[in-house]
Amino acid sequence: MSTDTRFSKREFLKRAGAVTVGAAATTTLAAPYVKAQSPIRWRLQTYAGPALAEHVVKNSIDWFNEAANGEMVIDLYTADQLVPQGELFRAVQSGTIDAAQSDDDSAAAPVDVKVFGAYFPFASRYSLDVPALWHWYGLKEIWEEAYSEVQGVTWLSTGSWDPCNFGTTKPIRSVEDLKGLRVYTFPTGGQFMSQFGVVPVSLPYEDVAPAIQTGELDGVCWCGITEMHTVGWADVIKYFLTNPISGAWAGSYFVNTEKWNAVPPHLQRLYQMAIDSSHYYRLHWYWAGEAKYRNEGKLELTSVPDEEWRTIEQAAEKFWEEVASQSPRSARVVEILKKYNADMEKAGPPYRYG
Repeated sequence: MSTDTRFSKREFLKRAGAVTVGAAATTTLAAPYVKAQSPIRWRLQTYAGPALAEHVVKNSIDWFNEAANGEMVIDLYTADQLVPQGELFRAVQSGTIDAAQSDDDSAAAPVDVKVFGAYFPFASRYSLDVPALWHWYGLKEIWEEAYSEVQGVTWLSTGSWDPCNFGTTKPIRSVEDLKGLRVYTFPTGGQFMSQFGVVPVSLPYEDVAPAIQTGELDGVCWCGITEMHTVGWADVIKYFLTNPISGAWAGSYFVNTEKWNAVPPHLQRLYQMAIDSSHYYRLHWYWAGEAKYRNEGKLELTSVPDEEWRTIEQAAEKFWEEVASQSPRSARVVEILKKYNADMEKAGPPYRYG
């Protein structure tokens, strides 16, 4: 007796549905992601004040909140708004806030590589040096290693900002003019420049302009000329020194590990894409701005002759060796910086000139 095995599409779908239901009853499957009744909510604090935050983080957080489509909302807070900058890393670690955008150095991250955050003297010449170092020369893996040793905080990404120049109320035309200048600056950069008579000052971000106006500060060694105009410092200083102590600030994104692990994978990926968008925006915003404000800005440009500035660059080489001696991991970073800069010099223009 023969059996006709032909059947309709509807019968096939019915049979397939029955098999699927049976399999689901007998097979352990990963639970599907179910949208929460209320959105995941984070508090993120940036190192930047309100005017600067518009460009260095707020736009990307706005993009994230829109794309998250109600599943997650990040509330942004600016410098010192919830916790002082020097306590920022510990606040993320304790869960006081959920995430942060800052350099490792001024946030007081408890890792040996924090010294390379912000402006490590003469480590970079251009903004593209930072992502090249992290993604193609091994610093990303070193940062992952370092922060894996810190409980409660996950490092996500490092990108580049502007160069570091002096903006002052007094003109700088020689190394001698640096002596006695009281400037708002980063811990490592200030430590390095103190050997030339610079007096580093730490104070809340919002107090910088008033301190310059009252004469408590002679200026800043914190940023490039774009930032000086964006945040209003160009209104209270007069001069901009074109010689930089570093070509780009290295800033990172951190998140409380428990809060990060509670975010579903698709939102983690969305947040990482928002970070990358922020990195990209800053590259062209700062690059265009550094030229624009030299040409059209409020500040008088001054320069120290190259041969004289070379004495500061040579001092940086000694400083690098001192930092390398602090830990084997720091030594690895210094060797990478040496190799990278040697590679750029060998490549020639436009990677390095002169």
